[in-house]
Amino acid sequence: MLIATTALATACSPVSARGLVDVAVVDRDSGQWLEPVHHRGKRWIAGTPGHRYGVRLTNTSGERVLVVLSVDGVNAVTGQTAHPSQAGYVLSPWQSTEISGWRKSLDDVAQFVFTDLPDSYAARTGRPDNVGVIGVAVFEESRPIRYDYPPPVAGMERDRAASKAAAPAADAAASGAMREQSAPQRIGTGHGQREWSPVSRTDFVRASRSPSQVSELRYDDHDNLIAIGVLPRYPRWPQPRRDGPEAFPNGFVADPPRW
Repeated sequence: MLIATTALATACSPVSARGLVDVAVVDRDSGQWLEPVHHRGKRWIAGTPGHRYGVRLTNTSGERVLVVLSVDGVNAVTGQTAHPSQAGYVLSPWQSTEISGWRKSLDDVAQFVFTDLPDSYAARTGRPDNVGVIGVAVFEESRPIRYDYPPPVAGMERDRAASKAAAPAADAAASGAMREQSAPQRIGTGHGQREWSPVSRTDFVRASRSPSQVSELRYDDHDNLIAIGVLPRYPRWPQPRRDGPEAFPNGFVADPPRW
């Protein structure tokens, strides 16, 4: 995992349909991947206040790419108000890596942690307007070195394409927009404890002035996602399906009955 230090000036571009880099978020305390929910053209995940999280970046191409990572509108490497022209992480072909915090040096980071919005790093540094969004701007490399080996079969995951839903009625759309406006953002990303996370520097010349991919992932706590209609108020729990005997019906060995 490398930090790009040499880059051309860039300008922001619309979201691209081409997914060079998959973005996923893992709750590091529960060990669960936070599955995105599609709502009104956005992808949402539910964060748990107090839990640490990591952003998993996976390069799905056979070329090096530069990923500028923005958390709450702040560049996760430099701490600047995020812009695609800034420094980021360079991923080797097919590489997958987890970014676990704000970059403090070449050796360590301050952990990403879901926290109350006023305690978020962005709010504490006077930039609360963009709290609640994780984003990436991905750049291809100028004259990249071509690699002949194919991508690995296992361990690679691609973002799931957003399902196409029927267009809602005008009154339902207006109602949904009002619900989103009536529930302000509750949580953000805090500046957690330091942890060891070494990287090194490398040069990277961007192939274009605009990123090839811009992706965003919105987040808030579970209750607020219910309030704005992203999650159902009464979730339907799937009923277990039993087709016959199961090899592993329980998790542990129970005590035998007493005679």
